[in-house]
Amino acid sequence: MSPKRKLHGRAAPHGDETVAAICAVIRRIPKGWVATYGQVAAMAGLPRRARLVGTMLQQLDPAIKIPWHRVVNAKGEVSYSPSRNGGDALQRRLLEREGVEFDDKNRFNLERFRWLD
Repeated sequence: MSPKRKLHGRAAPHGDETVAAICAVIRRIPKGWVATYGQVAAMAGLPRRARLVGTMLQQLDPAIKIPWHRVVNAKGEVSYSPSRNGGDALQRRLLEREGVEFDDKNRFNLERFRWLD
């Protein structure tokens, strides 16, 4: 009989508690500031789960009103992907309206605009 593998404690990818924790952090990001996916995950009690934050945001019900556009990648960029169906361009426009300045390479100064709670 082979030894059983020990499963690591992980929150369900879209469990109500997980979604609520992520949304609670995102609601706290002030206008004109950004947080990275990894930062949001860590603050929600889900360290090293940055991809989970991205997946959850991509599949989020539009009826849930949170400032999703303030969550960015760790390079100081909006994450561009065809699967976002134009959400990436919208995200940039929303951030620019809040004063986040992009350079000619579609990046912004993460040190300047990162929200530090």
